[in-house]
Amino acid sequence: MHHTALIQGLLKPNAWPWPTDDIKHIDTHISTVLLVGDYAYKIKKPLNLGFLDFTTLALRKHFCEEELRLNGRLAPHIYLDVVAITGSVEEPEMGGDGPIIDYAVRMNQFPPDALLSNHQHLLTPDLMDRMAVIIAQFHQKIAHVDLATGYGSADSLLVPIKRNFNKIGALLQDAEERLRLEALEQWMLRQHDNFRETFEQRRQTGFIRECHGDMHLGNIALVDGEILIFDGIEFNDELRWIDLINEIAFLVMDLDEKGRPDLGQHFLNSYLQQTGDYAGLALMRFYQLYRALVRMMVALIRLDQDELPGAERGALEVEYHAYLALAEGYTQAHCPTLVITYGLSGSGKSYTTLPLVDSWPAIRICSDVERKRLAGLDMLADSKTDVGGLIYSADFTERTYAHLLQQAEQSLRAGYNTIIDATFLTQAGRSPFQALAKRLEISFVILDFQVPKEILRQRIVQRLHKGGDPSEATTKVLELQLTHREPLTDLEALSAIPITIDLPLMLDALKREIFTAGRSA
Repeated sequence: MHHTALIQGLLKPNAWPWPTDDIKHIDTHISTVLLVGDYAYKIKKPLNLGFLDFTTLALRKHFCEEELRLNGRLAPHIYLDVVAITGSVEEPEMGGDGPIIDYAVRMNQFPPDALLSNHQHLLTPDLMDRMAVIIAQFHQKIAHVDLATGYGSADSLLVPIKRNFNKIGALLQDAEERLRLEALEQWMLRQHDNFRETFEQRRQTGFIRECHGDMHLGNIALVDGEILIFDGIEFNDELRWIDLINEIAFLVMDLDEKGRPDLGQHFLNSYLQQTGDYAGLALMRFYQLYRALVRMMVALIRLDQDELPGAERGALEVEYHAYLALAEGYTQAHCPTLVITYGLSGSGKSYTTLPLVDSWPAIRICSDVERKRLAGLDMLADSKTDVGGLIYSADFTERTYAHLLQQAEQSLRAGYNTIIDATFLTQAGRSPFQALAKRLEISFVILDFQVPKEILRQRIVQRLHKGGDPSEATTKVLELQLTHREPLTDLEALSAIPITIDLPLMLDALKREIFTAGRSA
């Protein structure tokens, strides 16, 4: 009642330090936002939901200050300050001098139609790439966990998981849905037990950091062409000090729920190319399921609140049913396929395999990027290396392919179709990947790129002139490749799909060919 009366008081023009008769308000499950002039004022509801506690004035002040600090990392020009609300609940004043009765976070407004959750036509592969760069750079800069806190441990992670299931179970009315929830809980607890060592390994190796914590499309906007990520979690440390791949899983899950799994896969690939965290794929579906249940819980909490308008109630009921079905989908087993490319520089390996990432879908790992990562270089950096020297020496190339093999296994064991984009010009380079597929009892395919030398020369020259590509291959490199290339063996040819400049395969046809070649090899 305190909060409801306070908001009613703040909707009066005389509650503000300047004349206004245009005050709008938006309710979420944990706060109310008042839109006044150029600003938005976010006021926390005095709730205790288990995972948050805003029940005292001191707690609300503390979490307002935390919200300002944490969101200043990604949106400093939006989050301005914390403002005291004074006076009485019935006659409040925003920023007055009297007794303080509550607090608000003051923000600059941005257009409500800028939210990506409301305008899915704004979602494009290019936008996914831009978001991946921003988030990867953010993750690189944020604080690492103090191991003494226990955040990120298997036991710590189990707390919010069980709390979510308990909260959802208490709010669900349908008996069949309760049974479905119980099945999800059993699956998740089994996976949690299986991943105990993985959780600890990632904790020990720096993957638990002070993340945004709530990174979904409803908290991302496109303002004047710039990506704005806001409204991170301030109210619960354990929900913020999380695995980086847990953060990524939320956004990928949200794109799945919006009917754009292709863009989710594109974003995931772009992020992994930025970070190299292919080991994190082992936990992706576990965290995607967890995040789907978080959103389901939020919808159910909101449905349980009395002031909910009828139209919003219907939309939320559809939403929580969708999240339940989506969560169930993440429990399904996957039998992946391993694809490697075989072709000279400029033969179109990256160009041809990129569309497969989104539509097949697949994880694509590029040798040019991983070679530079191993050398401590950015993917677009100039290594200043001559042919056969430094990172292009035989020893470093062998090290690069061993690294690619390890990443391929990580991706495949996580259940993802996997494409390794490299020249693979020697049988010694190809055979460990074919052996990996055999050991994992999965399909293996070689995309055999057959392009005339003159075309290869033209493409390489054009690529170097254009820039912005991880490959540093020159025509001199091409000549060396032509002399050292080893043809596919008869056994390898059984798994190969020829791709020529005269008869390039269309995307759907290529996917069918991969399926056929993988099953017949």
